[in-house]
Amino acid sequence: MTGQDHRATEIDTGKPHPARMYDWFLGGKDNYPVDEQMARQLLTLDARGRDMARVNRAFMHRATRWLAEKGVHQFLDIGTGIPTEPNLHQIAQRTAPGARVVYCDNDPIVLAHAAALLRSTPEGATEYIQADARRPGTILAEAGKVLDFGRPVALSLLALLHFIDDEDGAAGLVAELVEQLPSGSYLVLSHTTGDFDPEGAARARALYRERGMTLRLRSRAELTAFFDGLELVEPGVSLSADWHPELGEVIDVPGDEPIPGYAGVARKP
Repeated sequence: MTGQDHRATEIDTGKPHPARMYDWFLGGKDNYPVDEQMARQLLTLDARGRDMARVNRAFMHRATRWLAEKGVHQFLDIGTGIPTEPNLHQIAQRTAPGARVVYCDNDPIVLAHAAALLRSTPEGATEYIQADARRPGTILAEAGKVLDFGRPVALSLLALLHFIDDEDGAAGLVAELVEQLPSGSYLVLSHTTGDFDPEGAARARALYRERGMTLRLRSRAELTAFFDGLELVEPGVSLSADWHPELGEVIDVPGDEPIPGYAGVARKP
């Protein structure tokens, strides 16, 4: 494992954490009562919370497969979350056995399960970095021990930026990371939105604020702005479920209302 060993870091079970709540929504067991409690509160605002997590996960699978098939065989995934198979490296290495993948997260429980993220093919490589997403310099320095930044890299920030407010430098974070990527690299984003239920979104933001957490839901236009200077892959920034569904793993959700999340993939010229 690269960088400082943080295995002794204590897990805070008194405050919910997005990675553990996401794990609960996906049916995982690596969460605590405080995470389940808040997740259930969110379900009272939108009963499709589990579907939202599954749709986002399916987008990650499709985007990773698309990139690997396009010849991108290096991945930097920031805000990884608790391992849920198939993980990103498993998707990538099915297409490109030599793919190299670096994961990054800041929750000690993700670190505790990092071994599941390190089961690479013999030809490829995987690594896990324990670091805050708001420290791009640290992340890039550590990732550079595994990835060759002279060749294209796919940078994934999936369901991450809605936990970083504008005042905390979300745009600057993305810009700093993308600036260090070589030409031919890709930025992959997914993001929850309040476009379809502004009142529910406001209540969700208040719930997060009460727990000392940030929730910054963005519009389609606001998410698109993170791709400035890059070449968006068709169909541009779309509903997560609508991004290349022909690649498979489309999640069947009840009702006709869209799952409130956008996604996009863009190439650095």
